[in-house]
Amino acid sequence: MFDLKTLVRPNILALKPYSSARDEFKGDEGVFLDANENPFGTLNRYPNSDQKNLKQKLTAYNGIANNNTFAGNGSDEIIDLIYRIFCNPGKDKALTFTPTFGMYQVAADINDIELITLPLNDEFQINRNDLTSYFEDENLKLIFICSPNNPTGNCFNKSDIEFILKNFKGIVIIDEAYADFSDQQSWQNSFEAYPNLIVIQTFSKAWALAAARIGIAYANDEIIQLLNNVKMPYNISKLNETAAIEALENRKDFEANKQIILDEKALLIQELKTLDIIKKIYPSDANFLLVEVEDANQLYQNLVDQKVITRNRNSLVKNSIRITVGRPEENKKLIKALTDLIGFKNLSSLNTTK
Repeated sequence: MFDLKTLVRPNILALKPYSSARDEFKGDEGVFLDANENPFGTLNRYPNSDQKNLKQKLTAYNGIANNNTFAGNGSDEIIDLIYRIFCNPGKDKALTFTPTFGMYQVAADINDIELITLPLNDEFQINRNDLTSYFEDENLKLIFICSPNNPTGNCFNKSDIEFILKNFKGIVIIDEAYADFSDQQSWQNSFEAYPNLIVIQTFSKAWALAAARIGIAYANDEIIQLLNNVKMPYNISKLNETAAIEALENRKDFEANKQIILDEKALLIQELKTLDIIKKIYPSDANFLLVEVEDANQLYQNLVDQKVITRNRNSLVKNSIRITVGRPEENKKLIKALTDLIGFKNLSSLNTTK
């Protein structure tokens, strides 16, 4: 029987959350003299601290109830809150699989939590046999799973994730920042079957709102209540909440732009396969490609010199760069830059031979 209270830090269980003016009065009309706001201006009022309008739009979009939805200031805030709720500094541990999203480590370091990192296999999948011994560690509270994974781009095998959810007694976080680009089914509706599950999504990628910093978590209502208790009172601005609501109301553009990205990814893969400079293209369920090259450091700098900016991932996956799928004209510029580099390399080699 899953008992959430045994995983939560005692001080968090005992916490009396801050009650803001907008928590105590829920109405939208009246003479507001309760929050010490400036009475002038158009952005002078505090936003709703529970983002009820955004959550209502999300419920209409995916059918998940408000009390199972949390909105954070980007996924980064959600990751940090999860550490603070479940992990005692200097004592408890978390686990993830590498290479993966770097914020799991940064947030662990900030909160003085040991993060165990298990390497993925050659296909960038989880080695299930490596996990069993860790499940018995009573100080291991969290497992972070990024699927589709960053920087590798692939989804993890469903059976491996199910194995973790069924056998780990702590909290499992599935980070689905890139799930909108994948054909794999989301885990967002699985928290009823797995009460220890938190699914994180974001408006930063497929919804094109990276600047707005809106992250979403789905979980059972007890976990959502803990997140609400620990978060800052007004963690999302009215401007950013409005941007997310407008995006949800404009599904036509969302779907059209997502399809363009997926079509461009397929074209980009075809073009990259024709270039000798590209040694390997790893399978991707996201809006980016991890590619192996002969010398990632040199190629990255050569592309920067042509004002084409990729991400050098050589420190995580040897001689690899990560390429985000851009607009058609941007992808063409990338291919031209790579083609020009090949031509320059061949010309240099010919001159050296002479």
